Amino acid sequence: MKSYRKELWLNTTSRREFVNITDEVRECLRESDVKEGMVLVNAMHITASVFINDNESGLHQDFEKWLEGLAPEKPYDQYKHNGYEDNADAHLKRTVMGREVVVAVTEGKLDFGPWEAIFYGEFDGKRRKRVLVKIIGE
Repeated sequence: MKSYRKELWLNTTSRREFVNITDEVRECLRESDVKEGMVLVNAMHITASVFINDNESGLHQDFEKWLEGLAPEKPYDQYKHNGYEDNADAHLKRTVMGREVVVAVTEGKLDFGPWEAIFYGEFDGKRRKRVLVKIIGE
């Protein structure tokens, strides 16, 4: 069995952002030379997410509006966590959107359904953060 590990580093320009990382994960799969197996992709930060969905800008705007309705960023004093930090909303948004995804690898390709793509969701950005890609298989 083969095992591959790589960290992808991202530096978002806004507090909240969705970044399509599908091509980077495909490149990792190519580097791994795994033809049958699994890919795990997970955010290495508690205020970020990795998820699978459609690469459609309207949907991403809907996510932003929906998440902000569930856990508004402001006022900061609405959250007990906020004291020295102002990111309680980011922790809550990450919980809803999830930490990681697992994708099957079949014949050397990510085994997706129609329209699926892998996204990094940033909820407390403007700094360098990382995503782990772990691939196992034959």
